[in-house]
Amino acid sequence: MKKFVVAILMGAVGLVCTSMPGVAASMMDFGSPPSGQIPILYNDHHVYSRPDVLRASRVLAALVHNGTIMVPLRSMFEQMGATVSYDPASKGFTIQKSGASIQLTLGKNEAVINGESRPLDQGPIMYQGVALVPVRVISETMGAYVEWVPSQRVVVVRYAPATPVPAPVPTVAPTTPPTPAPLPPTHPFNVFLGGAVNFGRVYNEFAAGQNDHLFGGGLNSSGSNGLNGSFVANGGVLFNPWAVTFNFRQDRYDSTVNGTVTPPYTLCSGPGTGAPATFFTVLGPAPQAQCGVAPFTAQQNTIDARLEYKVVNPHIYIGAGYVWAGNNYGYPQLSGFGGGLEKLPDFDMVQTQPLSWFGSVFYYPIIQNTYPATMTSPATKLEYQLLKYNLGVSYNFGTSPVYIYAGFDGDRYTAKQNVPVDQSHSGPFAGLGVHF
Repeated sequence: MKKFVVAILMGAVGLVCTSMPGVAASMMDFGSPPSGQIPILYNDHHVYSRPDVLRASRVLAALVHNGTIMVPLRSMFEQMGATVSYDPASKGFTIQKSGASIQLTLGKNEAVINGESRPLDQGPIMYQGVALVPVRVISETMGAYVEWVPSQRVVVVRYAPATPVPAPVPTVAPTTPPTPAPLPPTHPFNVFLGGAVNFGRVYNEFAAGQNDHLFGGGLNSSGSNGLNGSFVANGGVLFNPWAVTFNFRQDRYDSTVNGTVTPPYTLCSGPGTGAPATFFTVLGPAPQAQCGVAPFTAQQNTIDARLEYKVVNPHIYIGAGYVWAGNNYGYPQLSGFGGGLEKLPDFDMVQTQPLSWFGSVFYYPIIQNTYPATMTSPATKLEYQLLKYNLGVSYNFGTSPVYIYAGFDGDRYTAKQNVPVDQSHSGPFAGLGVHF
């Protein structure tokens, strides 16, 4: 389907040439219209029937034939939004547009407009391979305004497409918002407290993997050190988004028998024969001496308090901590500050999630104290690095405040200054707790 090419000019050629010669001289010169052909202005623009040869042969759009102004059928009416079709068998043209239908036949002075036959002074003709039709009858049928200006030898066609009546805005039925899904029921808690039995092992200067035990102390006559286990506890107070928590660990164990001494035992006895002994490396700067003592039941308690801030839901906190570690065998108590990360149990969702997990890891870069001076050595500063960790699960009994929990808890002391070896205390635990 061919389309019109619209060349925008500053007015009708004849009118411009007579009234504005200065402007006309500056415009492109298309030459004089060939004999029998005249310009046609369509909505103030010159229109040509053969745009592909426009500059070569300057073929203008309108033709006066037998006193009737003819225009190219397809180009003109496609400009007006009509659809043009041709049937070679009948040599008939059909022009269709919303509200209008025209049938024409080459050489036949008749048009069928909207089903009604109307005579034409001149029927469609073929001119230089282009179908031409009478401009006035066809254009006016399509709703155009046509005027012939004899003094300027110009045909003026003006066409404004009808503005469609806007369709009424459909009434949209109000949408009922969906009922939001109910939030999981919660069981708020502000305080929790739990205690458990710890089945740990101890490695330090006095113990080489000794098991913790609950009661009694020292080797009895049968060589047993009693019921394995020790104590751990934890708890906290929540005031969202802050929390204060604590962790306690007790390790109670018999020192490792790794030699003998000659009785009686004296302070830092040397190797001998007869009585069992625990040999260890003493505190102080290198070189550090070896001493033997009577086997004993050692107890070390570690507690750390933490101020934490919630960073991720549910119940994941970062915090700062202070740790204190003491013992019953005369070594200085150690303390220091650190920081870490903790996940608390989700006790506020026990109705839908009775099983929860918890865990923490806190690092204390320096825990220290000074070993007082003795008759044989000056005061000695002691330092460790300490890493504390735990991981476990809890299970709540319905909506009651009671829960059970279990996991793994431990610490590692890395020797820094004037201490003989690293230490570690670790093992599984299981216990019972409450929250409210």
